[in-house]
Amino acid sequence: MEGFGLIIVITLGVLFVIFATAKLRLHPFLSLLFAAFGIGIIAGLPLADVVAAVNNGFGGLMGGIGLVIIFGTIIGVILEKSGAALRMAEVVLRIVGEKRPQLAMSLIGGIVSIPVFCDSGYVILSSLKKALAKRAKVAVASMAIALSTGLFATHTLVPPTPGPIAAAGNIGAENYLGTVILFGFIVAIPVIIAGYIWAMKVGTKIKVEGEDQDTANYDYDAIIKEFGEMPSTFKSFAPILVPIVLIGISSVISFAGWTGTIAEIFLFLGAPVVALLVGILFAFLLLPNFSEETLTDWVGIGIKESAPILLITGAGGAFGSVIKATPVAEFIQGFADSGIVGGALFVFIPFLIAAALKTAQGSSTAALVITSTLIAPLLVEVGIEGAVPLALVVMSVGAGAMVVSHVNDSYFWVVKEFSGMSVTQAYKAQTAATLLQGIVAILVTFVLWLIFV
Repeated sequence: MEGFGLIIVITLGVLFVIFATAKLRLHPFLSLLFAAFGIGIIAGLPLADVVAAVNNGFGGLMGGIGLVIIFGTIIGVILEKSGAALRMAEVVLRIVGEKRPQLAMSLIGGIVSIPVFCDSGYVILSSLKKALAKRAKVAVASMAIALSTGLFATHTLVPPTPGPIAAAGNIGAENYLGTVILFGFIVAIPVIIAGYIWAMKVGTKIKVEGEDQDTANYDYDAIIKEFGEMPSTFKSFAPILVPIVLIGISSVISFAGWTGTIAEIFLFLGAPVVALLVGILFAFLLLPNFSEETLTDWVGIGIKESAPILLITGAGGAFGSVIKATPVAEFIQGFADSGIVGGALFVFIPFLIAAALKTAQGSSTAALVITSTLIAPLLVEVGIEGAVPLALVVMSVGAGAMVVSHVNDSYFWVVKEFSGMSVTQAYKAQTAATLLQGIVAILVTFVLWLIFV
């Protein structure tokens, strides 16, 4: 099968994934695998080639990015369990000041969600958010929006959060994680600011029922004391910052072409899998003791939390491998030569695909994985390669994966329930805010593409 018939088959495969995950509630792992086999068979590939493409796609991606995802998730769990996330929040609050509580919550969310899933981060910081709202006498909804949008920005844009890491791996940018992290921060800053503005303009006008009465259990000092002795500032930030610094140094060395023993050592330490493993070693400094609970149970939780992401990512690799095995590359090349899908406007293609997937099935991580899988063959044909272009493609996918958080998204319900908002209020607060954030993210990405590509 060739030409438009093949495009129709692939499109139907994507629609099946959306329908199966959104309507049938089938896990994306199986949805992607069923679609991969279906596309391969209907496209007329030899059956043995279909099996080989699925196996190679799954295993190849796991070999490149699997350990990085696991290590990043373990770091997040330790930060959550040890109280380091609360320590980071306290430090940011101390720097920003309690007179700007919404800004503090936006920044806290942006930092905490780099290694910690946004759902978990919101639950961890929920009591702190309410305590600050009580102390500063501001609307709970404004604090809820500031926190949720801060968490959401880095959750979809900045590695070592698993979603962006998986997207980078799918499009062949796993060796450019330093650049992806850099542009992730650049794009995330205006996205966090957009969430903060929404919190100030809209959130302050939302009145959560009972927020004036439900304050007895939310005293800031009492919450901090109740948690007990928290780790130091250095120990709390080190598991995040050290890997990022190591990856960054490695990227600089590679770009500058430096050689020698010291350069080789830092290139080794800056390899994502090694940098994140070093991050785990620093995370061990946060453990209250070395016991079965911390060394086995906490690490085990991280491994369990990473498993669904690994499976979805691997299945996405299999899906993409089958598509690459079809003659679709030659068909896409025709469009690339005509200039239809080239140029700066290309960044809107991954954005629209990811936005459709996110809105339909709810999971930002699934949207990141599936979209990056779909566009990977396209990138080769349109000549998009190298650190900066691929990093901006990840930003485009991440921007789409923000649009929008609503009732089929577990994060929507976490924000609603832990803030006390009604569904209607949560639509006005969370759903509209994530739409704004996604639009800001893609516009910033588009401008960066015009400047750097």
